[in-house]
Amino acid sequence: MKFNRQTTLRSRATVTGVGVHSGSAVSLTLGPASIDAGFIFVRSGADGDDRRVRAVAKSVTSTELATVLGDQQGPLVSTAEHVLAALRGLGVDNATIEIDGPEVPIMDGSSAAFVAAIDQAGIVEQSAARRFIQILKPVRVNRGDAYGELHPHARGFRIEVEIDFANPVIGHQDYALDLNPESFRREISRARTFGCMNDVEKLWSAGFARGASFENSMVFDDERLLNTEGLRYADECARHKVLDVIGDLALAGLPLIGGYRSVRGGHKLNHAVLTAMMADRTAWRVVEGQPASRPRSQSEAVGGMVGGMAAAYGPNVS
Repeated sequence: MKFNRQTTLRSRATVTGVGVHSGSAVSLTLGPASIDAGFIFVRSGADGDDRRVRAVAKSVTSTELATVLGDQQGPLVSTAEHVLAALRGLGVDNATIEIDGPEVPIMDGSSAAFVAAIDQAGIVEQSAARRFIQILKPVRVNRGDAYGELHPHARGFRIEVEIDFANPVIGHQDYALDLNPESFRREISRARTFGCMNDVEKLWSAGFARGASFENSMVFDDERLLNTEGLRYADECARHKVLDVIGDLALAGLPLIGGYRSVRGGHKLNHAVLTAMMADRTAWRVVEGQPASRPRSQSEAVGGMVGGMAAAYGPNVS
C-alpha cells in the first residue's frame, strides 16, 4: 500500500514482554497521533503523571548497546529502535508509543511483534501531505575502521550495511535494501538481535542483557549458533543491522530520501551521522510528495563466514 499523505494508526494495539537489558516486564501500546506529530513516546508514571518525549535525534541520551531517549529529567525509554523501525518501515508517519516501563520490550529480538501490532491497529491516511528529508550532499563520520555516510539517492531510501566480526561464525556480511513496506516486512522485520556467548558475563556485570535469552537473541560461540531453531536468514546479523539503521534514522523526524552506508557501525555511529547531517543545513531539505520508488525491492545480499578485524560484542541490540 502506498500513501501520498501522512499516515497514522486507526486504533490502538498492545504488546507485552520484557526488556532485554533491564529484564523487567513491560507493556507497550501503539496508537494514533495528529498530523506532523511524528513518533511520541509516553511513559506512564506511578504517580499518574505521564512523561512525553518526541522520537528525534536531540532526544537521544545514550547509544550504548541500544538507543535511549529522554529529556531534561533524564532517560525515559531505552531500546527504542525496533519499534521505531517497524513504524518507519511500514510507512507510518505519526504515532504514540505508550510504555509503562523503562525499556521497549525486546519480544523475539526483531520487529515482528510490532509489525503485527501495527497490522492489528491498521494504518489510515491523514489530510496533510507527506513530508520527507531529502539528502543533498554526502555527510560522513569516520570512527577508526568504521564509518557511516548519508548521501543523495534519487529513489526513496536505500541502506547498505557491512559488518565484520572477529567471531568466525558471524564473520563478514553485506546487505543492501531499498526500503518500502513490502521489503521491510518480508526481508528485515524478522531479523533478530545477536550476541556472543563469551561476552555475557561482561555485559551482566555492566548492567546489560539481564533479560536476554535464546527466545529473544541469537547467541553465538566460536563454533556455531547456539539457538536450536537456527537462523531465519543466512545473513540475519547483517539484516538486523539494517533494521537498527531504519530505527535509528527514524529519529530524523521525517522519512528520508537518500542513501545510507554503514561499515562496522552501530547505534553510536548511526546517531553521529544523523546529528552531523542535521547540523549542516546545506546537506538536506524538506520536500513534500511521494518519492519515486521501484515496484519491487532491489535488495541484495552477500553473506560471508570469514573472520573479521572488528571485535565481537553482544547481545548486539544495535
